[in-house]
Amino acid sequence: MAAPILSIDPLHPQPRHVGRCVAVLEAGGLLAYPTDTYYGIGCDLFNKKAIERICQLKNRPRTKPLSFICADLSDVSRYARVPNMAFSIMRRLTPGPFTFVLEATSLVPKIAVTRQKTVGIRVPDSPIAMALVNALGRPLISTSASTPEGQVLVDPGDIQDLLGHGLDLIIDGGYQLDEPSTVLDLTGDEPAVLRMGKGDTAGIA
Repeated sequence: MAAPILSIDPLHPQPRHVGRCVAVLEAGGLLAYPTDTYYGIGCDLFNKKAIERICQLKNRPRTKPLSFICADLSDVSRYARVPNMAFSIMRRLTPGPFTFVLEATSLVPKIAVTRQKTVGIRVPDSPIAMALVNALGRPLISTSASTPEGQVLVDPGDIQDLLGHGLDLIIDGGYQLDEPSTVLDLTGDEPAVLRMGKGDTAGIA
């Protein structure tokens, strides 16, 4: 049975709807939700079984780490080591369509850490995503709502048709363009662009 679709105001998420979503996450469920780039599939960062379900749904190797969303820069500093250079850049670019690669702290589950002991962290400019992570009180896994064949889904109806069998709830926050985030590696002395996406890196890297 396909997951139901729940319409949420993309600019002013209704607290009761957010509460329903968080209840799903706390129970180990999977959500499809809009970000400032594309629809994501997410779960509680600290629920290993839920993360394994995402990997199975997307036919994604468990050895390939997943990025996650934090509420703010203070939250980021709990899960990653943020040197002064990185903090200055992130303060300018958040919230926004960027994924920051940083050295992980011991709080991050192994399933979300690369072999190089790094993590990918986002603070998106998305009221719905921010409402979810703030209400959950923990980071939210963020991977594209895409099929195992790599087709990125931009409409909640398509997500329901093609991925709904493996989800518990789908948030309808409107049509989202397929615009991946810009990935910035902030582990070195200078920032490095690993992938150009929606974000503007002018004057940064």
